[in-house]
Amino acid sequence: MSVRVMIVEDESMIAMLTEDLLSDMGYEVEPAVSTVPAALDMLGQAKIDMALLDVNLAGTQSFPIADALANNGIPFLFITGYGRAGLPPRYVAVPVLQKPFRRRDLQAALAKLQARPAES
Repeated sequence: MSVRVMIVEDESMIAMLTEDLLSDMGYEVEPAVSTVPAALDMLGQAKIDMALLDVNLAGTQSFPIADALANNGIPFLFITGYGRAGLPPRYVAVPVLQKPFRRRDLQAALAKLQARPAES
């Protein structure tokens, strides 16, 4: 059974690169979305096993998506250039992948993500 991943990223080049990397690693990747409403809509329509969230989506924070993922028991990690500094206290334990990242960093983060329960 393959793992279906949702990518929420507003930078199209980063989204495409991440999609390609995940596909090459054997993940089933939903088309990347770049807004909170689009991500919440996808969560309501597609079966998602885990998610990668950019924290800042063109000036809007992705925390409503993180809340929905956590409420549904779907593991996720944040991909951000800001590190943990911009995370609210309820998400300090969520894994963070610092931009820019390498393939091996993404692989390691996803392996850890799959090995841990979702935040709630």
